[in-house]
Amino acid sequence: MENQTTQQHDNETSQQETKWFVLRVVSGKERKVKEYLDKEIARSGWTDIVKQVFLPVEKVYKVQNGKKVMRERNYYPGYVMIEVTDGK
Repeated sequence: MENQTTQQHDNETSQQETKWFVLRVVSGKERKVKEYLDKEIARSGWTDIVKQVFLPVEKVYKVQNGKKVMRERNYYPGYVMIEVTDGK
């Protein structure tokens, strides 16, 4: 029984915990900020620390000029989310 609990504890500590940070950016420029952050993270070698840069969007279909057009709408306009490993 004790052996199982120590194995579970070891498995939990081997998986790194992550924290989420929210950046407030200029509304309408979220995608450009995300692309810039992705490039900078790759360039500076922080890919092991920064897990993902997340921009929550949904696909919305509208009819314009008689044609069905797909647009992406931000769930949180003006915000970009970043998942980072906890560096304890």
